Amino acid sequence: MKQPSTPNSGSIALITGSGGVVGAEAALHFASLGLEIVGIDNNLRAYFFGKEASTQGNVNFLQKSLGKRYQHHALDIRDAGSIERLFADLGKNISLVVHAAAQPSHDWAASEPHTDFAVNATGTLNLLEATRQHCPAVPFIFLSTNKVYGDGPNALPLEETPTRFELPREHSYYAGVTEDMPIDQCLHSLFGVSKAAADLLVQEYGRYFGMPTACFRGGCLTGPRQAGAQLHGFLGYLMKCIASGKSYTIFGYRGKQVRDNLHTADLARAFEAFWRAPRAGEVYNMGGGRVSNCSMLEAIALGEKIAGEKLNWQHRDEPRRGDHIWWISGLQKFQSHYPGWQPRHDTETILREIYEQNREAWNA
Repeated sequence: MKQPSTPNSGSIALITGSGGVVGAEAALHFASLGLEIVGIDNNLRAYFFGKEASTQGNVNFLQKSLGKRYQHHALDIRDAGSIERLFADLGKNISLVVHAAAQPSHDWAASEPHTDFAVNATGTLNLLEATRQHCPAVPFIFLSTNKVYGDGPNALPLEETPTRFELPREHSYYAGVTEDMPIDQCLHSLFGVSKAAADLLVQEYGRYFGMPTACFRGGCLTGPRQAGAQLHGFLGYLMKCIASGKSYTIFGYRGKQVRDNLHTADLARAFEAFWRAPRAGEVYNMGGGRVSNCSMLEAIALGEKIAGEKLNWQHRDEPRRGDHIWWISGLQKFQSHYPGWQPRHDTETILREIYEQNREAWNA
């Protein structure tokens, strides 16, 4: 077995949400570097979005691919006692914590606010405190979200074009929204609030306790292992609808709302960069940036070209509450700290990979 190339003596990457699209990719990436993987995932995604969104397939894939290098725990991160016992057992063998478990939908959060906040905020606190007690020197990476900015980006002076909303080239955020955008005094959705609370906790543990923590405020994070559902997983669900003939609904903004899209393999490389040279209490906007972004209409056109099929879609005038009209992540800060990193996948490449790896299962 390849010996781990690690910044400290630990041999384990502990990854929450290991069955999700980000967690599974992170598990594969850090296993390729020689680390053993301890995954935490109790498949709440199936509860949130139905059995078609189950993470069990990814867990099975990790167990088959990594064998004894992957150890799975179906723990609930809301259970502080269970999390503390696991960390106490692993102790100094931990080299890295990647916290990717979450309730990820701002629509779903309104249906069960207590569940949303407990998973996103209290679960994060449980993990931070267990890390502080048992391995405070290891990097703690938190998968945050651009929804912590609420609908603040909607106040930007956007211009409408035939296929998208766009910022003027002379605007300071044209290259992407940077971390100086305020996060308060706006509408967030309850999901945005629970993630903002967790985000601030991660920052505070970094600043107050001097722990190496980072919040990666993701845009659309995607890849072929994402179990796309109507309420979460934009590109995966779009390609699934095109391939299967299922109807797709666009909510608001005439389909011209813009998202940047980051392949989870590129995100895992960003995690590695932080792990190798960690910093305390950092915040990074993280997405496809200007390399990889599209509007809903542009994504549909790309997907139809790739699949050779037309999408059956409809438009509803009312947008999702707190949704962004335009979001492109400003990557300048992260790239200034880690100049060797940049996205390697554009949106068309991501869509093609999603389609090619899933079309047989979708049409089975």
